[in-house]
Amino acid sequence: MFEYQRMGRLGNSMAEAEELRRVTDRLAISDVVVQYATGADRRDWALYRDCFTDTVDIDFSSFSGGEPERLAVDEWVLQVRGLLPGFDVTQHNSSNHVHSIAGDMATCVSYMVAEHIYLDTSAENFVTLGGYYTNSLVRTPRGWRISKCQLDVTWQRGNPELFALAAQRAALILAGQN
Repeated sequence: MFEYQRMGRLGNSMAEAEELRRVTDRLAISDVVVQYATGADRRDWALYRDCFTDTVDIDFSSFSGGEPERLAVDEWVLQVRGLLPGFDVTQHNSSNHVHSIAGDMATCVSYMVAEHIYLDTSAENFVTLGGYYTNSLVRTPRGWRISKCQLDVTWQRGNPELFALAAQRAALILAGQN
């Protein structure tokens, strides 16, 4: 009887440890997804870069057209730096995270609303995108990292011409930093 009870507790301990790891993984994955938004909005490029594996698959085709790309992380960060600093402010909100975890691989689908403000215009000075991200992540020695980022824009409001103005301004900012 004692052996059975002890094995029962061991089974529960193993189940509890498994559940704890699942919850810890979910929190860590959501932290990386939120870090993505925080790094972009703060223009903290080291923080932003740290969200990704060394090579990342990017699919923003629902927003910008084109085809999905596989890029070195530094190339991806440079592309983002070629746009976002041209806005006076951005705010990327991430919510409703749904996780699928299988060992050292995971997917996190999250809603997004991204506000982009450009003050130096006589036209409407904002553009807002809404939709969701599907991020594929892998567990690395440094923790969970995004290996694929897919953006699906399902709605938009405001002035989409601001993206071109912001890209022009960001190019001037980057040129001044070199």
